[in-house]
Amino acid sequence: MLKLNSHPTGRHFLQIPGPTNVPDRVLRAIDHPTIDHRGPEFQQLGLKVLRDIRVIFQTTQPVIIYGASGTGAWEAALVNTLSPGDRVLMFETGHFATLWKKLAERLGLKPAFIGGDWRRGADAAAIRERLQHDGAHEIKAVCVVHNETSTGVTSNIPAVRAALDDARHPALLMVDTISSLASIDYRHDAWGVDVTVAGSQKGLMLPPGLSFNAVSARALEASKRARLPRSYWSWDEILAANANGYWPYTPATNLLYGLAEAIDILLEEGLPNVFARHDRHAEATRRAVRGWGLEVLCANPAEYSSSLTAVVMPKDAGGKHYDADAFRKVVLEKFNMSLGTGLSKLAGWVFRIGHLGDFNDLSLAGTLAGVEMGLAAAGVPHRKGGVQAALDYLAECAASAVRKRKAA
Repeated sequence: MLKLNSHPTGRHFLQIPGPTNVPDRVLRAIDHPTIDHRGPEFQQLGLKVLRDIRVIFQTTQPVIIYGASGTGAWEAALVNTLSPGDRVLMFETGHFATLWKKLAERLGLKPAFIGGDWRRGADAAAIRERLQHDGAHEIKAVCVVHNETSTGVTSNIPAVRAALDDARHPALLMVDTISSLASIDYRHDAWGVDVTVAGSQKGLMLPPGLSFNAVSARALEASKRARLPRSYWSWDEILAANANGYWPYTPATNLLYGLAEAIDILLEEGLPNVFARHDRHAEATRRAVRGWGLEVLCANPAEYSSSLTAVVMPKDAGGKHYDADAFRKVVLEKFNMSLGTGLSKLAGWVFRIGHLGDFNDLSLAGTLAGVEMGLAAAGVPHRKGGVQAALDYLAECAASAVRKRKAA
């Protein structure tokens, strides 16, 4: 009698919106022997990553690298620039914007939270109006999530910057790019951002464990006056050590080897090509979703995310959504693929398809095939043909690229 094989064959499709798949080149770099983090070999590594990471943020300003998750970078952004009781303006774009607000409260800050419906990005007009009514300039920072990982909605950061400028308000602009950096075009300097927050485990194609603050001259000046307690997160000691390629504490040496390799991969492809690839995969995914007769959670096409797509489950005859988590379980068990769960108020009726990081057309084709087969296996009502709609789009993109090369 044949025994059922509990070990799935083939590669696991990790299609959550992060952590993402880690390229073999990065894995091999991380596998490097650990070295003396006070020695000359490490100094060369430190100087390289500190120089090259600025290209990814599109900045000439310092980028501070922590051994931490993105949550640590949230905290670092706040404690280095603000004082107890300071007011900060935040916009409710989803689960992670809400968590950043809760973190600010725990630090003794006073967030003003502009409500949102979790289907749209930050409303620059609402931010402008709130700032215009703050004649005493009590609001010291505006905090916005660029790409809300829980909803697949991307906020317009240049419009938010324009809102601050139009209101002639001196508040610092802080932006979370944890699921957009190295996936969606983001420009720290050109967009006038003061602190950009990021993490290693998404577009940078690394395991979790590194986080980042890109900081403007205004943010550095604010840090001299800030009175929130800080030690590990303090920019000044880190920047002083970074000037010589070191850190004031033991850094995540092997992850820095991986970061150096990941940056090389991104720059070899070229950032414009990286962004175009993510745009292409996002559009193909949305065509598949529409082909299945399902709904994209993001309500404004101008705010569609190129990192992930959040999908709304259909409703049954009683008006109740089919169970997204039961569907995800079938996909995992039958096809060895992980899809993102719905978070907080989206739990149970939304699932998320990650299409960011080390990803190509064939990876996306396999991902969407797994979703379509999963819908059928789980008994979720849908139309067939979503995968074909995506394939048709990808094939046309490839043909167009071939024609352009021939014409060049």
